[in-house]
Amino acid sequence: MQLQFAEIINLLNEHHLLIKTILPPTVPPQVSAIAYDSRKSTTASLFFCKGAFKPAYLTAAQKKGARAYMAESEIAVGTGMAAFIVRNIQKAMALISAAFYGFPQNQLFIIAYTGTKGKTTSSYFTHQVLKQATSNQTALFSTIDRIVGPKPQQEFKSHLTTPESLDLFHDMRVAVDSGMTHLVMEVSSQAYKKNRVYGLKFDVGVFLNITPDHIGPNEHPNFADYLHCKSQLLVNSRICVINAQTKHLNEIYQVAHGTSQPQDIYLFARRDFQPTAPIPTIDFRYQSQEADLTASRFMLYSRTDKARQLAIDGQYQLQLPGTFNESNAVAAALTAGLGGAKKDEIKAGLAKAWVPGRMESLKTEQHGTLYVDYAHNYASMKALLSFLEGQQPHAKVIVVVGSPGNKGVSRRAGFGKALTQYADQAFLTADDPGFESPLKIAQEIDAHIDHDKVAVTIEIDRKKAIQAAIASAGPNDIVVLAGKGDDAFQKIKGVDTPYPTDMVIAKEIVRGLQA
Repeated sequence: MQLQFAEIINLLNEHHLLIKTILPPTVPPQVSAIAYDSRKSTTASLFFCKGAFKPAYLTAAQKKGARAYMAESEIAVGTGMAAFIVRNIQKAMALISAAFYGFPQNQLFIIAYTGTKGKTTSSYFTHQVLKQATSNQTALFSTIDRIVGPKPQQEFKSHLTTPESLDLFHDMRVAVDSGMTHLVMEVSSQAYKKNRVYGLKFDVGVFLNITPDHIGPNEHPNFADYLHCKSQLLVNSRICVINAQTKHLNEIYQVAHGTSQPQDIYLFARRDFQPTAPIPTIDFRYQSQEADLTASRFMLYSRTDKARQLAIDGQYQLQLPGTFNESNAVAAALTAGLGGAKKDEIKAGLAKAWVPGRMESLKTEQHGTLYVDYAHNYASMKALLSFLEGQQPHAKVIVVVGSPGNKGVSRRAGFGKALTQYADQAFLTADDPGFESPLKIAQEIDAHIDHDKVAVTIEIDRKKAIQAAIASAGPNDIVVLAGKGDDAFQKIKGVDTPYPTDMVIAKEIVRGLQA
């Protein structure tokens, strides 16, 4: 792959990003690689000076053969290199990355999900359906996994919900070259806040829901900013799908209506839901028929002509428990239908769909039933615990939970609130503490718990906390290991520290207790 300097200049000018160029006559006017990590820089590459940049990084890249750099100001150590000085390095990197990899997004039908909760579950449901419908030609970019091709080695763990733009377009190119025709991906609010998806247009954009989250000094300054960033997915989508039960529905619908025609906006909701604000007719309604601790069934009904054209009405079944998964399944059915899947393919895909780290269960003889779930904010914790309480109203509910450091500070109060409402016993522990003290984080959660209703233990060692929780459970109790799901790392002071996963630890502890 190669990109000419003239192409770079034209792209940056089209988006009013270019401030200045420095083009030494001795430097060949093209690059054959791009990088933002100096360790990955190679001969004849363009190096992006972004984030917590240090001049030493550019020096290292130059030593490895980088012949050009892009930055928001001139850097003295880049003497002798070509330079592109831009107004916004994140936007510029997204544009140049897309161009360098040959605009792979134009060769994929892309379905993108955003929402405070449900992005990952909906993405996995949709991927499972389309994987079958397209003969394994559907890629997945999720919080948990990235699948860029049909081979086992083309599936790997994710580090970000939505990766840096350079990595995003690189993986899209790999997907296209591997024969993928469709892509299902999650798009976080941070992806728009940090311009990781700048210039990217989606075939279908789905807005699931929004509640306060990701608000803090290193994320969104307030809820208005969070809502604005999430809404940008609809602005940049050809077809918009909205869960009509979301809060701020009227504002969200108006954002979609600002750039999309009414026939390209689909709304769905439970059969008995009535919006408080006047909006157009809801296109799809669904009704839960049965939901227990092993599976759920629901009916889907079309209510408008454009909805009926998709021909996806009927009964659907999930092997995941909980009515709270049904709205995610409806979103998947609708988007898969828009992506070309037929009703029988959607039914078959949803019936087999599962999500790593989502409602995984382990029934024990003496210590109740254990559930591992990624529930990582108030909305998802409330949905999970209220469902479990409804299924086993007389069981003691024991929860192991922590909260990430350096982000999502508002979650801590939310966890305290959910635990007070639904838990009998809580073990507060570490969950990706980052550069914060895990003890301090646990104490912040504890400050929002009513100790007259919930017995609280702080145990920062997560394995010990899980062991204590399981040991304290009786045969008919419920133990919920929340937050980490299938995550095999603890993020501690900038290092991804290997972690066996909650379920692996739980199984080991149960074997020990039974022995």
